[in-house]
Amino acid sequence: MLIKRIFDFIASLTGLICIAPLLVVVACWVKLDSAGPVFFRQQRIGRHRVPFYIFKFRTMVVGSEAKSNITIGSDARITNAGRFLRHYKIDELPQLINVLLGEMSLVGPRPEVPRYVAYYPKDVGDIVLSVPPGITDWASIEYKAESELLGTAANSERTYIEVILPAKLEYYLRYVRERSFLMDLRIIFSTLVAIVH
Repeated sequence: MLIKRIFDFIASLTGLICIAPLLVVVACWVKLDSAGPVFFRQQRIGRHRVPFYIFKFRTMVVGSEAKSNITIGSDARITNAGRFLRHYKIDELPQLINVLLGEMSLVGPRPEVPRYVAYYPKDVGDIVLSVPPGITDWASIEYKAESELLGTAANSERTYIEVILPAKLEYYLRYVRERSFLMDLRIIFSTLVAIVH
């Protein structure tokens, strides 16, 4: 939708300008807190299965993603700064760059790493990946405490693949089928409320 893209562009550009001082402060904190780059970039699968690199503030020690793509409870790989940034979703703010570039939208199905996209049923994947991935959506709100939930599982990856991922896909399908500009605004508002609480 043209209106959605125009809104995304204006909102992401305005957001980046307004929170620039916060981004600078967080970047300095991340750099001083642990060795490594300020940003974490990881390949995700976007619209029409086109890969792109997502931006986040780094919240784990360097090399953590080589061990697992899943974060579990009080994961020892998370840095001191990272715990705070993750709790308030501040680590996600650099994704406004992805939105500005047109690789993502403010609202849409969360982009997955190739490893887990491989578990999407083809018909479901074709629908979910027909729209730009987003920074937030209904699944992000529902599974805000996903890492804590996985922390209680006997096999975290199996639980993610067999329980959480299918549930998320249902939310993604619902969004794609019912999406509208007003729904996007509702999701953005609900996300802000969820973060505050």
